Amino acid sequence: MPYSISLSTYLFSNHPVACAALVYQTEMALNTNKDLKLYFSISEVAQMFNVTETLLRYWEREFPSITPRKVGRGIRQYTKEDIEEIRLVYHLVKERGMTLQGARDMIKRDKGGTNKQIEVIDRLKAVRDELQLINRELNELV
Repeated sequence: MPYSISLSTYLFSNHPVACAALVYQTEMALNTNKDLKLYFSISEVAQMFNVTETLLRYWEREFPSITPRKVGRGIRQYTKEDIEEIRLVYHLVKERGMTLQGARDMIKRDKGGTNKQIEVIDRLKAVRDELQLINRELNELV
């Protein structure tokens, strides 16, 4: 892992606090975790859901709860809250096959219950993926 190290850090590298600080600085400089991002571009969000940017813009017009921040020249910046709203709409329209009006009514009527269902479905999908991985590894051993 390439990183620059100062002479003082090198000289005091036997000191536990200096080592911890060096590790922390190195990890922070290389951290590309999307959990730390505040805003996502429309292309990033479209890739997350495997939909077109046009569809996202259309959903913005149809669902008032999707309100990305618009900066210069109309560039959209989506927050995590916006992404959760899109995730809810995606689940209702694409996965459950509801019409846009039906999805709007469902969101107005029972948003909390639908969000919990989506969370459970996502957890179950993750468990299924992990079990499939374990199954493949076991098959490779045999």
